[in-house]
Amino acid sequence: MRGFKSTPHSGEAEESGVWLSVGDLMSVLLMIFALLLISAMVQISEVYEESKNTRVVIIKGINDALNAAGIEVQADPNTGDISITDSILFGQNDYTLSASGKTFLQTFIPIYADVIFQSDATAEEVTRVVIEGHSSSEGVFNRNMQLSVLRANSVIAFINDMQFQNKLAFFNKVMISGRGSLEADQQIASAADRKVKFRFQFKADEFLGNFKEVQQIGP
Repeated sequence: MRGFKSTPHSGEAEESGVWLSVGDLMSVLLMIFALLLISAMVQISEVYEESKNTRVVIIKGINDALNAAGIEVQADPNTGDISITDSILFGQNDYTLSASGKTFLQTFIPIYADVIFQSDATAEEVTRVVIEGHSSSEGVFNRNMQLSVLRANSVIAFINDMQFQNKLAFFNKVMISGRGSLEADQQIASAADRKVKFRFQFKADEFLGNFKEVQQIGP
């Protein structure tokens, strides 16, 4: 009929416009997400680098202080781990601290704590101080595990009886562990495996884990 115009494509045009709007919105949201992700990666990277630098200060500070005090143990330059052999702390197959072990701890612990708490940055960087007992592969596994735990307990009990600066803050970071012969040479019974290890857990390592996770889901 005359006077009427047919618009068969008007509905399709409106629908197309809606889809374009949704597509534009999704593009904007993806761009915002990408920018936020990049910003988060940059921040995590910066914090990690700062924490890593603080860790270097801690490890170097400990080694310098130990050298100055004439203590013949060293922190691992990468991890900060300090291994103290049983010949210093205990008799063989014994968990009672020797006289030399007590003398060693009385000198070592105040130095160790002073370096950790030399500043707010270093204190915050060390989230845990793990005191681990270790044994060689000689003997029965269960006995080695028990001995390693008892030795770690003996060390922390003696430290608890000591008086030194930042003692309470130090104990708030301490945890003990017995590793037995799990990390020992399984082929030979090595005296080097019979030890107590002082090990740091660093905040920087937590940031590194977060950073790697972000990298895996990054654009």
